Amino acid sequence: MKIRPLGIVPSLLIFFVTAAAQTNDLAGYSAQTVKGEVRLILADSGAPIKDSSRVVVWLVPQDSVRTIGFNAERTNYRMAQHDKKFEPNLLVVPTESVVVFPNLDPWFHSVFSLYRGKRFDLGLYEAGSRKAVRFDRTGASYVFCNIHPEMEAVVLTVDSEFYGVSDKAGHLSIAAVPPGRYLLRVWSENATPEALQALERPVVIGNGSHGLPTLAIPATRQIPMKHKNKYGRDYDPKTLTPEY
Repeated sequence: MKIRPLGIVPSLLIFFVTAAAQTNDLAGYSAQTVKGEVRLILADSGAPIKDSSRVVVWLVPQDSVRTIGFNAERTNYRMAQHDKKFEPNLLVVPTESVVVFPNLDPWFHSVFSLYRGKRFDLGLYEAGSRKAVRFDRTGASYVFCNIHPEMEAVVLTVDSEFYGVSDKAGHLSIAAVPPGRYLLRVWSENATPEALQALERPVVIGNGSHGLPTLAIPATRQIPMKHKNKYGRDYDPKTLTPEY
């Protein structure tokens, strides 16, 4: 992943819940959509940051009657290689999900992740082929191509099936959340693990409660820098050709 110098930039998360019923839970509860808004604020001036995307919020059930059933037959997720990019470049999946990495380009790719999160190396594979990885541990896995240094992405594995990702305007939505007690968790690529852990707190959905707490995230503004290949070395420009 890109390693960058740090500068503290607090941000503000504001959430609200819509009580429109959508589905019925197995225990007879009425599920609802949880919607939120993310606002990033500069530390020194308080001015808003225009792009408030890529913040992930998820709810971990705490009630014993509402446990998450991680199904081995869950539909596979997909992160494609296309035009020397990963699509999508941020993918959120529940624990034990399988992610398929199809090569849709007319050249070879070599996908790997050797940093935090799930470590894997898919090796060299040709156009039209695909490989898959089971993400069996929580956390962010930073994904790269060993041939094309401009390719990078994140697979975030969470311990819940109830999660949402903010868009550029800061809006997010978590669908079909049954009423109950949850642990609220947050991830942002510009926040430290310690700061994110400090934001964890219990919340209640339903039973007359239709709001989540306001959260301030001490995030870091970061300047892009080049990452290494899977051997820990700089990319060799001689090998970075379109034909490869």
